[in-house]
Amino acid sequence: MNLLEVEKLRIWDGHSGNVLVENSTFQLKQGSCLAIVGESGSGKSLTCRAILRLNNNALRQSGEIRFQGVDLSLLDEREMRRRRGKQLYMILQNGMRAFDPTNVIGVHLRETLVHHYDWNASEITEKLKPAMLSVGLQDPIGILNKYPHQLSGGMLQRIMIALAIVLEPDIILADEPTTALDTVSKFEVVEQFIRLRERMGGSMIFVSHELGVVRKLADEVLVMKSGSIVELGTTADLFSNARHEYTRYLMSSQRMLNDRFQQLMGGAGIVGR
Repeated sequence: MNLLEVEKLRIWDGHSGNVLVENSTFQLKQGSCLAIVGESGSGKSLTCRAILRLNNNALRQSGEIRFQGVDLSLLDEREMRRRRGKQLYMILQNGMRAFDPTNVIGVHLRETLVHHYDWNASEITEKLKPAMLSVGLQDPIGILNKYPHQLSGGMLQRIMIALAIVLEPDIILADEPTTALDTVSKFEVVEQFIRLRERMGGSMIFVSHELGVVRKLADEVLVMKSGSIVELGTTADLFSNARHEYTRYLMSSQRMLNDRFQQLMGGAGIVGR
């Protein structure tokens, strides 16, 4: 059963008319993880944000985006705000941009949860504490009282994952959530995403250019180049039998990086074979 269906999605610049994403069609199955991969500027993040209608006002989009059979493009902004977070939850690549720098972390989390649940402050704290502990965030109360700049990028990503645990969304859209992290934090955050999938059994769209992460997480992979989908298939099939030349190029580039890493470090590479 398809939870999300995107049909003939087109995104273009309203001023110049320049087409950024052309005629994209794909589906997300219930309980599945779909990875969208490609080099920078290929249209991955634009596609992800278009689903939630979060691209900036200068961009236009057309096509159908059906969530549970409802075309999201036909909903007004008030209804979209109701669905964002509780049903469609987005984790951004830069945790610092996800939070208001003038408020402590707890203010952001409480405002989000109050928008979706009839919980008082005490109930919200009691929901957040075990979720934060489960993603390795010790001293939850202390963290809730810190400002975003007082926390590392890895901790901010874990906070967004913890919020997802509390919200229990139908779909998590993760827009390159490991890009801004160091290698150790990246490994830890990927492990948290794996546990999140196991715990919630929910559906996920994971946008990334890091194929090692994709191989660990995804059931299916969609490959984008210059705003167009060039290949779509199961993770196992694309990693072992990629058909499109661009997909093969991505795979070979990743293998070269992995081999070079092993030479430099004298040990195992960062990307599974």
